[in-house]
Amino acid sequence: INAEYGEFAMSEWLRASGVYWCLTALKLMHNSELKEEDLFNFVMSCYNKEKGGFGASENHDPHLLYTLSAVQILAIIGRLDDLDKDKVVSFVTALQQSDGSFWGDEWGEVDTRFTFCAFATLVLIGKLPECDVAKGVQFVLRCKNFDGAFGCVPGSESHAGQVFCCVGALSIANQLHLLDIDQLAWWLCERQLPSGGLNGRPEKLPDVCYSWWVLSALKIIGRLHWLDKSSLVKFILASQDEEVGGFADRPGDMVDPFHTLFGLAGLSLLGDQHIAKVNPVLCLPQSLVDSLGLKLEMVSQNL
Repeated sequence: INAEYGEFAMSEWLRASGVYWCLTALKLMHNSELKEEDLFNFVMSCYNKEKGGFGASENHDPHLLYTLSAVQILAIIGRLDDLDKDKVVSFVTALQQSDGSFWGDEWGEVDTRFTFCAFATLVLIGKLPECDVAKGVQFVLRCKNFDGAFGCVPGSESHAGQVFCCVGALSIANQLHLLDIDQLAWWLCERQLPSGGLNGRPEKLPDVCYSWWVLSALKIIGRLHWLDKSSLVKFILASQDEEVGGFADRPGDMVDPFHTLFGLAGLSLLGDQHIAKVNPVLCLPQSLVDSLGLKLEMVSQNL
C-alpha cells in the first residue's frame, strides 16, 4: 500500500500480522514470487533490540501477537537463523506469570491467545523448554468450561478462537490427552449453522475465519469428519469476491487478507487439492513445518 494512502496508516497497528496473513496465503497458493529481502527488512524494522520482541510496525511496542507473526514470516522466508533467538526467548519468558499465564506485553493483559503465541514462537525457534510449559498447560486447563470448550481466562465465555489457542498450545506441549475430546468436538460441531458456515459461539453469525479456528481444532483432535464438509465448502466459496479474488467474513461483505488466509486454510483442511497442505497448529505450510523438523501432537481420526 502506498504510504500516502489512508489505509496505510489505518493498518499500522496490525501490519506485521497483515504481512503474515498475505504471505501465508500466497504460499498456500504455491506463489513463490516474493521480495524476501524486503520482507526481512520490514520484519526487522519491527524488532525491539532492547526487549527482544517485535511490534506491529516500526516504533511500536513489542507484543507476543506480533512476535509470533514476525517469527512465522522469518520461518517462511528461511531467515530464522538471522534472529537473535536468545533475546526472543528472554522477551517471551519474561511475560510468563507465576500462575503459568502469559501477559501479551508489559502492560499486563492475560489471555489464552498469549499462551499459544508464546508456545508457538518458542517451538518455531527450537526453544520451547525455556518457558515453564507445565505451568502454562495448567493455566490453559483452568480456562476450560463446563461445555468442554475454553475461554480467554478462567471463568470467561467459551469461544472458538480461544479453543484453537488452547488446543494448539496443548498440541505443542504434547498434552492433548488432558482434553475431553468428544465433548469438545461436540461443542465445535455445534458451531455449524444451516448456511454451512461456522460461528465462534452460540447465537452468532457465521464467519469464514471460523473455518480455521474450528476446523483446525477439530483436525488436531481427530474429529474433522464430524462436520458437514460439503456445505462448509459452499459457504467459504460463496464468500469469495469473484472480481478481486479475496474472501470476506460472509457472502456479500468486503474482502480482506485476514479472512482470505483463513478461508484458504480452511479449504486446505477440507482437502482442496489446489491449495497446499496447511499445518493445523501453526497455520504454516505443512512442508515448511516438516522442513523445520517439528512433530506436533495430533489425535488420530476416530469414528
